Amino acid sequence: MSQNAKLTRGSIPGHLVSQTAPMIIGVAAIMSIGLVDSYFIGQLGSQQLAAISFIFPISVALSSLGVGIMVGINSVVARALGAGDDNRAARRANFGIVFAVGCGVVLGLALFALMDPLFRLMNADEALMPFIRTYMQPFAISFPLLLAIMGINGVLRGQGEAQKTSLVSLTYAAANWVLDPILITGAFGFEGFGIAGAAYATAIGWACGIAMAFYLLRRTPLPFDLKLLKRCGISESAGAILSVAGPAAFSNAINPIGLSILTALVAIEGQAAVAGFGAAGRLQSFAVVPLLALSGAIGGIVGQNWGANKLDRARKAVVYAGVFSVGYGLAIAAVLFSFGEWFADFFTEEAAVIEQFARYLTIAAWGYAGYGLLIVGNGVLNSVGKAGLALAQSCARVFLVMLPFAWFLRGSWGADAVYGAELAANVLGGLVSAVVVWWVLKAKPDARKDAEPTAETQAA
Repeated sequence: MSQNAKLTRGSIPGHLVSQTAPMIIGVAAIMSIGLVDSYFIGQLGSQQLAAISFIFPISVALSSLGVGIMVGINSVVARALGAGDDNRAARRANFGIVFAVGCGVVLGLALFALMDPLFRLMNADEALMPFIRTYMQPFAISFPLLLAIMGINGVLRGQGEAQKTSLVSLTYAAANWVLDPILITGAFGFEGFGIAGAAYATAIGWACGIAMAFYLLRRTPLPFDLKLLKRCGISESAGAILSVAGPAAFSNAINPIGLSILTALVAIEGQAAVAGFGAAGRLQSFAVVPLLALSGAIGGIVGQNWGANKLDRARKAVVYAGVFSVGYGLAIAAVLFSFGEWFADFFTEEAAVIEQFARYLTIAAWGYAGYGLLIVGNGVLNSVGKAGLALAQSCARVFLVMLPFAWFLRGSWGADAVYGAELAANVLGGLVSAVVVWWVLKAKPDARKDAEPTAETQAA
């Protein structure tokens, strides 16, 4: 066991707090970008707000693929450190960063090429397409910047450096906060770029985040060193990362893909329904920040202890995380249920949009506890090399529960069918995830098979 595997020692509740608290700040900063974007874009008009509602699930889906790559890097680095193999951890870390950037280039080019057919498939109104294009073109070109940040943050998370990952997130979020009002609506005599200004602000923020990330990475035991790429074993390193990152990327992308389909179904109910659904979804993303942070923090803790064969510590961490997910999920649901219309006033003054916004929160918010169990469960499964199970339960949640529910009831329930579909999917998904995770962690130590080669079999 490596001395750098600091999460294998000390208090489990203490590690959960020390790793999750900074990530709450970091994830909140990231999610605030969407809220700030929506606030200033909402001042441009309801058409622009509806356009960003179509854009949101696509941007989240692509970012989720990046999160999957980050999870894969996190997993292999944490387990290598837990097993006491610092050299392997360093090789995987450096290869992972380069691999992440390459994936960002491919995804960005694909988005740029397939932009129009993609949004038409989502039933985007032709009047909205010019707004969508002006945002998505700079977003696609700059997308590799985000994947570079994801790669570095995967290395930092695997080392248990939650504070450093949060500082990276705060850096690019703060740049976005400052630039949004200037580049979207204009300030200091500058007229602004409209909806495209939000994309420009995001791209500049990512560039600032990369600079901070490389600076912080240099101050860890696993700094970026191109020389290590010559000894990393490209095919073997890629296979180790992809064994987790592949399923994790698709698992993370499944929810926004389902959200894209739900947005298309809501679009049938009219532009006000789309605007309300999209704006409420952004508020929801901010409301579940502690759950998202916990799902990111649990991977390093469980991964290092799993690699060190300290399964009792891994199980204890999962129990504490599950209890928090249920308690927080129910508490925040009560708040959003009670003050839905008050929150809606921040985004728009149109009565029809406010009605749909509040209606969504009234129904869907009660599933947040289940959603917390699901994403924390996925974080645990990814960290122990069981990413295929995480992908299976995410697919089942969306394709066996959410979409059939919304499709078959939309004729009689209208937009409520979509909101109810999220509720049902989150409750059932959370219950299934809890059972699956506990079954995996109850496996006997001598029966489990690590997804990576041991330190003895790994080439120097």
